[in-house]
Amino acid sequence: MVRGGVFLLAALLAVPSVAAAETMSFGDAAAMLAKGCGADITANCRGVNLDSNRLKECLSRNQDVTSAQCKATYLQALDAIQKRIAARVTVANACTREIVKICHGSTKETSKSVPCLMTASGVSRNCTQAMTDAGYR
Repeated sequence: MVRGGVFLLAALLAVPSVAAAETMSFGDAAAMLAKGCGADITANCRGVNLDSNRLKECLSRNQDVTSAQCKATYLQALDAIQKRIAARVTVANACTREIVKICHGSTKETSKSVPCLMTASGVSRNCTQAMTDAGYR
């Protein structure tokens, strides 16, 4: 049961939601969190919805009983997840012209334009960098 909860957490955090150069992937951040905090999450956060905000709140609230390894890991892992999410939002802003003009898409559905952006010519350097930071490249 303990392993199942940790793997469920890793799977939920690895699913992309809709910053900084070379952000950590969702999978790597979830693996770091599962490795460093799996036992603490199972022991102290049972029943908590496993999204990054609620999990961060639960681990912060239980700092007095959280292991040293988890304390050293969880803020870094959850921060990496937030940076990756922010980087994906940045793609819509940095690639607005390309999404609309080149890919004939909508900035409200940026993820649908990503395959086109990756293969299109004439994509700006800012857009290319935003896609790299977001993990699309």
